[in-house]
Amino acid sequence: MENLIALLVAAPLLGAAVLLCGGRRLDRTGHWLGTLLAAASFVIGAVLFSTMLGYETEARTMRQHLFSWIPVEGFQADVAFQLDQLSMTFVLLITGVGSLIHIYSIGYMARDERRRRFFGYLNLFLAAMLLLVVADNYLLLYVGWEGVGLASYLLIGFWQHKPSAATAAKKAFLVNRVGDMGLSIAIMLMFTTFGTFAFGPVLSSTGETSEGMLTAIGLLLLLAACGKSAQVPLQSWLGDAMEGPTPVSALIHAATMVTAGVYLITRSGAIFNASPDAQLAVVVVGAVTLLFGAIVGCAKDDIKKALAGSTMSQIGYMILAAGLGPIGYVFAIMHLVTHGFFKAGLFLGAGSVMHGMNDEVDMRKYGGLRKYMPITFVTFGLGYLAIIGFPGLSGFWSKDKIIEAAFAKGGTEGWILGAVTLLGAAITAYYMTRVMILTFFGEKRWQPAPDPETTAGVEPGIEAKPGDMPHPHESPRSMTIPMIVLAFGSVFAGGLFSLNEAFVNWLKPVTDFDHGHPPIGAAAITSATVAVMVIGVGLAYLQYGRRPVPVVAPRGSLLTRAARRDLLQDDFNHIVLVRGGEHLTRSLVYVDHSLVDGVVNGTAATVGGASGRLRKLQNGYARSYAVTMFGGTAIIIAATLLMRAV
Repeated sequence: MENLIALLVAAPLLGAAVLLCGGRRLDRTGHWLGTLLAAASFVIGAVLFSTMLGYETEARTMRQHLFSWIPVEGFQADVAFQLDQLSMTFVLLITGVGSLIHIYSIGYMARDERRRRFFGYLNLFLAAMLLLVVADNYLLLYVGWEGVGLASYLLIGFWQHKPSAATAAKKAFLVNRVGDMGLSIAIMLMFTTFGTFAFGPVLSSTGETSEGMLTAIGLLLLLAACGKSAQVPLQSWLGDAMEGPTPVSALIHAATMVTAGVYLITRSGAIFNASPDAQLAVVVVGAVTLLFGAIVGCAKDDIKKALAGSTMSQIGYMILAAGLGPIGYVFAIMHLVTHGFFKAGLFLGAGSVMHGMNDEVDMRKYGGLRKYMPITFVTFGLGYLAIIGFPGLSGFWSKDKIIEAAFAKGGTEGWILGAVTLLGAAITAYYMTRVMILTFFGEKRWQPAPDPETTAGVEPGIEAKPGDMPHPHESPRSMTIPMIVLAFGSVFAGGLFSLNEAFVNWLKPVTDFDHGHPPIGAAAITSATVAVMVIGVGLAYLQYGRRPVPVVAPRGSLLTRAARRDLLQDDFNHIVLVRGGEHLTRSLVYVDHSLVDGVVNGTAATVGGASGRLRKLQNGYARSYAVTMFGGTAIIIAATLLMRAV
């Protein structure tokens, strides 16, 4: 069965190659081919999962060696795969949710002339993410890591005729390059320290390495995770990435890309466990991003950007949990999986709403849609209840465990982290209730269709003429069936994972799980979590459910205006990174011209001047040479006589 691991990656990779190189002859059938190969990868993953369950708990790791990639003396890099409980969890999430998004895209992209290419990019995205999670060494992981970055660039900028989409794709690509530099340098340090890139030797040798080196590697890995998972300070690309087609948003936020950073930290747990400073940095980044994303989500009127802020915040929960070490790794991954269900459902639901509203994204121009889109309303609503932590649904089980783990950190740090996670839960309930009310409740606030010359390409299939009112309707089955399946996951996945600690027992062999001991009882923490959720829902209802919603957003407070601008993250990046980079470049140019060029040119001028003067001694006249020889001889004789006289 180990030989099937390569097929996990090969199936969608084959689809990408065929669809991108096959030409227009595949325009009519390419979407089916891409979807079938994505589903084939899921089936292979399910077969491997079934096989893995038949092994003893401690012997479930499968390995497959394909070939030696770079076999030179002292440097061995292999194309080899490792499938254990952690990577298997990601495989099922990536291929399962990814296949549903492929099915959804069949209907969603039906009118797009470049649909075949779109499905080729989707297949490439799956293949790169699968390579990332099944690689058995950091160098091969890096190949998948960069492949994910390439695929996201192609998909975010899929409608590249729109300047905003092209700019968003470049922004995502460049911001991620900053994080990728961290991963590449970390891999170099690993090789110089451990002499290998393979997970096993690296992670088992942390006890033989200085804490300073492990801290350096850990911080560089964290930088990489910040880029891919849109964590502070490299989070600015995520909101702009909504310029891509909605299925891309669902894939990035639920099953690929932003989950890569959580995987990297969890996979490298032994490094962080041995470096308290690096572990603390992970916790701080997660806590700050958790609140940062939630506050941004409160102020967005664009439904997709509000959900993007939500993703940033929920990934912050996962990063924080991963930074807690053995008491948090399992719950970070558990929340990642449950989040994959309800966040994919929320994004696909948002796409369904846009599909029926002339591709309008401003929630202030929605209202009352529950009557016209009942399936979308129910499935989106279940995802909403899951993400706010409504008792019994998936998000309740996973996020509650992270809050418990935060309190279990102990001491002042534990109380601070516990308070941050509770505050994040309250804000999550507030902004997601706001999304529900603005979209599905209240009076309809629909606006005439805009000028297609300014909106064409925002989402596919704009048929309304300027001035026509929207006619909301339910989406076709190819879109609603994946939403229904994801809704079931939003409701039941967390409960199934928590039954007899099934998920904990599944991941325990690869995460060294350790039960924490919070200073207050689990029942008290659960009660507090539910209480803050109710408070958040109540505040949103009072503000949006009982008052008229203006179509044009009011100016708002200073915090609201800052949140609409993503808490000035672009301004910060421009000042610190862009302006800072410009000043650094100018300084380096000055040093190069003044110091380096000065030394080089000065040396050349000195040698040239000296040679020009010495050259005059060689004039070619014999009489000059004779006079010089006579003068030299006279000086030597005079000096000799003087020495004897003395």
